[in-house]
Amino acid sequence: MTRERFEDLAEIYGGDIARWPLAERDAAALLLAADPDFAKAALAAPAGLDDLLGAWAPQPVTHQLREAVIASAPRSRARSGVRGWFWRAGLGVGLAGACAAGLVVGVRLSDTVVQQDDTVSAALSGYDDLSEVVVGEGA
Repeated sequence: MTRERFEDLAEIYGGDIARWPLAERDAAALLLAADPDFAKAALAAPAGLDDLLGAWAPQPVTHQLREAVIASAPRSRARSGVRGWFWRAGLGVGLAGACAAGLVVGVRLSDTVVQQDDTVSAALSGYDDLSEVVVGEGA
């Protein structure tokens, strides 16, 4: 490992070699053993940043902060009475109406088709005896 690579890794991953990628740790340990003064100097600045970041902890949320956030939240509009019920149920009412309209149209169409079939059947029933007449004449 070169010195430049060691410095780059120290800047990227910090001053603790144990946090470096596994593939780089052995080469870093060899450089640390070969040139300890350089390696310790290269790890000193990132180690200070690691200490600062490790010491940081989020502040606990106080009751006052929680209440202030809740108070600043927008309020929902409360709808009352029949108008409020229709507003909340608007989608359901619309879907129910569409379903009912589809049912009515389907029943009306099927009734029309049945009436037409009955008319055709009645017209054709007058010709039921025709085959007997035609066959009887030819014999």
